[in-house]
Amino acid sequence: MTPPIDDVFLAAAALFVVLAIAMFYRAVAGPTTQDRLLAVNVLGTNTVVILALLAAGLDEPWFLDVALIYALLNFLMSIAISKFTVERGGVL
Repeated sequence: MTPPIDDVFLAAAALFVVLAIAMFYRAVAGPTTQDRLLAVNVLGTNTVVILALLAAGLDEPWFLDVALIYALLNFLMSIAISKFTVERGGVL
């Protein structure tokens, strides 16, 4: 039997998955490039939070390693996409 706090972590991770699905709609629907960029960044942040909650809820510390690497990749991706949209003239 798992302690109640582990169940809270897993329930919070499930809630963040639902929120990520809602944000995925915004990433696809747009309407502007800035909306899509922000939605993809929020999706990456949600993924990091979900991985951290799963690490705590399932007692799997390697999930935190994956979360840290994903956070670094998410940061680099945000910079690269922002630089691309500025050079392309997508910023008003």
